[in-house]
Amino acid sequence: MDRLSAMETFVCVVETGSFSAAARRLEVGQPAVSKTIAQLEAHLGVRLLLRSTRGLTSTEAGAAFFERAKRAIDEAHEAELAARGAASGLTGTLRVCAAVTFARLHILPHLGSFLALHPGLDIDVVLDDRNVNLVEEGIDVALRMGELSDSGLTARKIGECQRMVLGTPAYFERHGEPASPAQLVDHQAVIYTQNGGGTHWLFRRGGSEQAVSVSGRVRVSAAEGVRTTVLAHLGLALSSQWMFAPELASGEVRQVLQDWQLPGLDLWAVFPSGRMASAKARAFVGYVEQLLANS
Repeated sequence: MDRLSAMETFVCVVETGSFSAAARRLEVGQPAVSKTIAQLEAHLGVRLLLRSTRGLTSTEAGAAFFERAKRAIDEAHEAELAARGAASGLTGTLRVCAAVTFARLHILPHLGSFLALHPGLDIDVVLDDRNVNLVEEGIDVALRMGELSDSGLTARKIGECQRMVLGTPAYFERHGEPASPAQLVDHQAVIYTQNGGGTHWLFRRGGSEQAVSVSGRVRVSAAEGVRTTVLAHLGLALSSQWMFAPELASGEVRQVLQDWQLPGLDLWAVFPSGRMASAKARAFVGYVEQLLANS
């Protein structure tokens, strides 16, 4: 039994959640995956996975083995890259997760330059405004905004952005502009229901704070919905500058309450817990960091 290959198979089974999904990712037959896991369990003398009608779950020994096996695989890959030398470039597939709108506006248009730097590298981009499970989805690095709810994550701050209240000129022509945070209660707000959104908006000016509970007839669970609804002149939104960068530049949307400050928005590069960030993940994060610095 090739132990490293068996470990890679086991890690793939855990990440995908089933023998069949692992077989598809590894491009082998399902019986081969089952046989490899059985041989690995026999070699270790412990049960790594529990099989039931609900699927697969790791035993306590399996969970501990997964963390170390994943780390060993990553380090073996890093050793191969180092042995080949930096001139060989990055190879393989990099799986990145990012919020839909942020990626569409600020990442995807610039992927060509990054791929040109690394012709041996492919990128799978998983677009989701929710915080997906990095291990289950096989993600190498995720770009997340706002406060990180899981303190156990391995993360590095790579950018920050101003947040603001904004709307379209057409909306302001019909409903007027709020002159103070308190006047927002008389306006329609587009409510973003994911992390960083909600109905409670906190403003600061000088040493004072003012919290406002807003309301609106439209609630959306994705930033693309916030953009579309605001651009349809249906309400105001609390948004990051990133989300409406093109429209702010063109004047299609306009910021209000500029003499008040809102909590800023941080961008984090998040890596699966217990794993050393791969060279390709580090290269991608550095590229994104440079993009933001130059924007």
